[in-house]
Amino acid sequence: MRIVRRDLVPNGPGSVKMVPVDSDDLWFAYNLIAPGDSVMASTVRKVLREAASGGRDAERVKLKLEIRVEAVDYDKVGSVLRIRGKNILENEHVKIGAFHTLELEQNRPFVLRKKVWDSLALDVLHQASDPGASADLAVILMQEGLAHIFLVGRSMTTSRSRIETSIPRKHGPAIAGYDSALKKFFDNVLQAFMKHVDFNVVRCAVIASPGFTKDQFHKHLLLEAERRQLRPIIENKSRIILVHTSSGYKHSLKEVLNAPNVMSMIKDTKAAQEVQALKDFFDMLSNDETRACYGPKHVEVAHDRMAVQTLLITDDLFRNADVATRKKYVNLVNSVKNSGGTAHVFSSMHVSGEQLAQLTGIAAILRFPLPDLDDIEM
Repeated sequence: MRIVRRDLVPNGPGSVKMVPVDSDDLWFAYNLIAPGDSVMASTVRKVLREAASGGRDAERVKLKLEIRVEAVDYDKVGSVLRIRGKNILENEHVKIGAFHTLELEQNRPFVLRKKVWDSLALDVLHQASDPGASADLAVILMQEGLAHIFLVGRSMTTSRSRIETSIPRKHGPAIAGYDSALKKFFDNVLQAFMKHVDFNVVRCAVIASPGFTKDQFHKHLLLEAERRQLRPIIENKSRIILVHTSSGYKHSLKEVLNAPNVMSMIKDTKAAQEVQALKDFFDMLSNDETRACYGPKHVEVAHDRMAVQTLLITDDLFRNADVATRKKYVNLVNSVKNSGGTAHVFSSMHVSGEQLAQLTGIAAILRFPLPDLDDIEM
């Protein structure tokens, strides 16, 4: 995210003018913009004008509007952020108080005004504007005849390509077509790999599969790279890692992120820290369940007793339309940090965030056991 102008007071009012550079930046903007904020951007609006004939003609006019935000919707497929609210900027074409939907896209500047830039909003702004905060891992999840290419970024996991090829069985009369079908499949995956994996951005590329598919594809990849002189692959072959998974589908991403050789490459990134924190929580839940809890009520009680060592919370909870609820969670994160604990805010667009969301979106590892928590209703 490119920050053009910053005029704000921490825990007070202010505005920031910014330009989203990629789809990750739009996700950061989605996490920053809350109901009650105001957003100013250029937009196009259909305007009715009196025609010479006495009728009315519709004309599309480009204008600058500022709206008080009522709803925010993120379209990850089209990489568009839609913000709906009432116009608060005097304009000859749009009345004050008229509803309008602004669409924020990559490389289009906008100004965000908040009455309070709390610590969480400032943290998101810092992450968005810090290029070093990027995790950026490419994952090719595959099994015979099926491959998915995912990019694991700072704040979201995006599916970039799905490759499917019908491969005949290895025995019987169909065996003659097996080798050529497999080669065609590997060629298609290689083509998608070259298109979507940029080693100037990603730290490493993981090829993952059950069985030997990953090894066969890896061999094909290196041979073709030499034959066709594909410099990005030849120069970065040490950054291509093989991992065993149970399938070639998205749910196996958590196996990839848990693999020790992958963790060592991305250990200082936000995605890796989230994965490790979630693993620690589940380990604690199975080994000493009185030192782990989840659900808003249980975590709240544990925090009141100064028992929270590590807080795990999804960013979804901060997008609550109720300002008081958002403030409650912001205060909880700050309070845990101030009392010497650690707080991890999980992205709901990452596989680890999806797992945490299934556990109500909030959990904690405790400093000491609280066996009576189970008696409190969730």
